[in-house]
Amino acid sequence: MIAVTTFKGKAVALFGLGGSGLATARALVAGGAAVTAWDDNPDSVAKASAEGIPTADLRLIDWSGLSAFVLSPGVPLTHPKPHWTVDLAKAAGVEVIGDVELFVRERRAHAPDCPFIAITGTNGKSTTTALIAHILKSSGRDTQLGGNIGTAILTLEPPKAERYFVVECSSYQIDLAPTLNPSAGILLNLTPDHLDRHGTMQHYADVKERLVAGSKVAVVGVDDSFSALIADRVERAGTRVIRISRRQVLADGLYAEGSRIIRAETGAASEIADLTDIQTLRGSHNAQNAAAAIAACLAVGVSPEQIRAGLKSFPGLKHRMQPVGRRGNVVFVNDSKATNADAAAPALSSYDRIYWIAGGLPKTGGITSLTSYFPRIVKAYLIGEAAAEFAATLGQAVPYEISGTLERAVAHAAADSALDAGGPSAVMLSPACASFDQYKNFEIRGYAFVGHVRALDGVTMLIDTESGEK
Repeated sequence: MIAVTTFKGKAVALFGLGGSGLATARALVAGGAAVTAWDDNPDSVAKASAEGIPTADLRLIDWSGLSAFVLSPGVPLTHPKPHWTVDLAKAAGVEVIGDVELFVRERRAHAPDCPFIAITGTNGKSTTTALIAHILKSSGRDTQLGGNIGTAILTLEPPKAERYFVVECSSYQIDLAPTLNPSAGILLNLTPDHLDRHGTMQHYADVKERLVAGSKVAVVGVDDSFSALIADRVERAGTRVIRISRRQVLADGLYAEGSRIIRAETGAASEIADLTDIQTLRGSHNAQNAAAAIAACLAVGVSPEQIRAGLKSFPGLKHRMQPVGRRGNVVFVNDSKATNADAAAPALSSYDRIYWIAGGLPKTGGITSLTSYFPRIVKAYLIGEAAAEFAATLGQAVPYEISGTLERAVAHAAADSALDAGGPSAVMLSPACASFDQYKNFEIRGYAFVGHVRALDGVTMLIDTESGEK
């Protein structure tokens, strides 16, 4: 745990006692702050109180004596309207911050030079974050991984010299971190997302820009217009910018030529990595993720040789285009995290012959946006509530069967692919659906897929089936 000592002896209010909020309250109490915590959920308040965290309805406290108000990132700050606690804080002139800001202040107070890489963007954040942490760990560095990727940042080990922090940041977290100042900040890309919480695309982009604007080195993907303009603005303001692209050749920066990552400096270009044989980094989207990871690792002193070794041993993000088993020319791929059509597209674009397991609880639009990938699909195996809808979309374009269950789909896809003489193929779970009709969440669905693959005869597992690691 990172005890938040920067508010020692000061009064702090906190709202939101879910996982990260409770961790934040613990960290503030451990650091000596006078905390008053609250939540709209009485059970959450009771849990915090049972741990000895002081609680009180924030409508009833004196806000004039507070040094800060800590808001959980899941609670609206601005849109569709500010939460009532935000109105109270602003009326009293109390700053509103979040757990990432508390980490930033602790780092500044105790280990300002410890390497800190922060990652944001609409797509690819988690893979890039996990890849950077893996490269650092595999090179023997003391590495802490957290933030939006699933581990509350204040549950990590405290900042100290030579301890590397790799933190995924959502737009909500950035909005609550006004002095965010990573050693290397990454902005991967920007497409419309979370506009219900940001109001407009421009405001969403402005929030994301803060992460790289405060960075010592800014790594920015320039394949969309919003991010390209951000790169230019940040550079004009005096920050060193490393541009990355998967679509264009750059005179300076890192870009992809197929599976090769090229580094260009003042017009001179050379290959820094080749992803051809790295199954966990297939596809042009992963070329961008890898380029960003390489740029950030170089910026904090990792050698090209160490980076290449880390890329080759990357086990992939669990449930995201994760190769889990192999039998002959067939690889079994767990992409359970693809809970809508847009999320399934990268996996479908990354293999030429696919035995596709799809379905579950359908999202609006179904799979109509994936028609350009249908020529890659040898056969589809449809499960869950979406089966009939997906069958209608596939029509005559793709052979399919209504498998119903994941177990039956895996068995049938494995049997059919074993007879395929057309070259290497993939049996892929990329559902383009939520899991809730048959599974509690996409993780449980993914682990079920792994279990069914493991039960097949003759399959060599590529991961530890208990941990999901390579």
